[in-house]
Amino acid sequence: MSAQRLRQIGCYLRPHRRQVALGAVALLVVNLLGVAIPLQVRGVVNGLQEGFSLAAVLRQALLIVTMATVMGAVRLWSRMLVFGVGRQVEADLKQRIFDHVLRQEPGWVQGTGSGEVISRATSDVENVRRLLGFAVLSLTNTVMAYALTLPAMLAIDPGLSLAALALYPLMLLVVRLFGGRMMRQQRRQQEALARLSDLVQEDLSGIGAIKIYGQEQTEQEAFSRLNRTYRDAALALGRTRATLFPMLEGIASISLLLLIAFGSGQIENGRLTIGGLVALILYVERLVFPTALLGFTLNTFQTGQVSLDRVEALLAREPLIVSPDQPLPAATRQAGAVEARGLEVRYPGATRPVLHDLHFRIEPGELVAVVGPVGCGKTTLARALGRMVEVPAGSLFLDGVDVTAMDLQALRRQVALVPQEGFLFTASLADNLRYGDPEAARPQVEEAARQARLEGDIRGFPDGYATLVGERGITLSGGQRQRAALGRALLIEAPLLVLDDALASVDNNTAAEILAGVRRQRHRTVLMISHQLSAAAACDRILVLEDGRLVQQGHHNQLVSQPGPYRRLWEREQASERLQTA
Repeated sequence: MSAQRLRQIGCYLRPHRRQVALGAVALLVVNLLGVAIPLQVRGVVNGLQEGFSLAAVLRQALLIVTMATVMGAVRLWSRMLVFGVGRQVEADLKQRIFDHVLRQEPGWVQGTGSGEVISRATSDVENVRRLLGFAVLSLTNTVMAYALTLPAMLAIDPGLSLAALALYPLMLLVVRLFGGRMMRQQRRQQEALARLSDLVQEDLSGIGAIKIYGQEQTEQEAFSRLNRTYRDAALALGRTRATLFPMLEGIASISLLLLIAFGSGQIENGRLTIGGLVALILYVERLVFPTALLGFTLNTFQTGQVSLDRVEALLAREPLIVSPDQPLPAATRQAGAVEARGLEVRYPGATRPVLHDLHFRIEPGELVAVVGPVGCGKTTLARALGRMVEVPAGSLFLDGVDVTAMDLQALRRQVALVPQEGFLFTASLADNLRYGDPEAARPQVEEAARQARLEGDIRGFPDGYATLVGERGITLSGGQRQRAALGRALLIEAPLLVLDDALASVDNNTAAEILAGVRRQRHRTVLMISHQLSAAAACDRILVLEDGRLVQQGHHNQLVSQPGPYRRLWEREQASERLQTA
């Protein structure tokens, strides 16, 4: 193990050095008692050969029982201390990872994949916990056991001691070979279980689609296939375990047989007492477990080091979007005015910008729509306003303040973004509505629901506002999810409201009512991204994007009267509506 790796492990253990030190002292006491007890037994057995008194034997037996009891209690205490350090490191590390991931920009989380992040925060952290708990305890115990037991054995009979321990390297080799196989098989079993769990979760979430398309048989076959894979992985692991442990017992038994066979000759020759042979047998038995465990410990160290590298790589990743060291204060009058001056947005690794040279200004209280064909950069513009994607300095302003010079939390308190998917958490409907302001009172929650035209639906739920929203809002319809997400944004009273196609699943009449209510709130600026030009037509102004550029802007009547992308989109939508009517 390299010095850098030792320093890395030391950094995790340093905050808990008192517990680690106490654990090491406890292990030392355990091993000292483990060496002393066989010597005490030797004295008792040898005393029996020369004639004895029952009272003396009982006193010796009571002493041995007391020593064994103390050893067991101290061993338990040492494990609680060292394993407790591992558990504490695990909890601290999970908290660090969670806090660190929340600091990352959404693009990184989506690009990395939630499964990969969860794997590092769970499986890898558990491996680190085993490295710092089980492996440290086991390695320390093994070193102490050999350092204290071996001299005691050699002092009794060097030749017999070496003969008895001659097979122990074979035991270590067997554990190393089978231990590596067991870890690989256990990993395959866990992966198979994860895939099986994912399928069950996905099918339960999409049970409606399965029923509609009659795919029960297909899903049953998929489950059966994954279930067989899990069964085979579990059986393979069971076979390996069933082979390994009898082999270890066999090697330990052969070692004892060698010791008894050679020891009997030594006793016959008068070179060894019966008590000495009994002590050697106890010492050999005592070293079986640390020796076998050493192989598992080495495998745990290897796995733990790999996981430690993966966790450290995750923690070393710095977010691309951060607050400046000296942020500018927000504008004194927060009215929601937006201005773009040559705004250009390029995603990491992309060859061309998604938004290019955008210039526009949105006045406080305006209701402005952003329209354009799919992929023209509308959603990117919405995300740029809250710095969910990085924007160049001096290109985007909120109430006259450069968004890149503002504290991120302060900026995002002024921008309420409602995405199209309308993500909801597994909580009550009231808690989802007050998510942006957890301290909001019930009247505020009800007012937000009324503005989002969700109040009537809530009255129809048996539990009203206490209705538990299922995972990702699955218990609600698409329109209800979108209106709940809209109500959540309306509740926080941000001066700038950004609707990213947030009414796509809402019927036209309800959408018109919502927009009319939003328009009456003149203290709020609204930027509405929409594929429904009929909704955009009711806005104060329309921005038309094409290939990431602002190609037109103006009122609906003005834009539809002149040739250009907007009129083409409008004519296409009108033709589609006529076809649907026909």
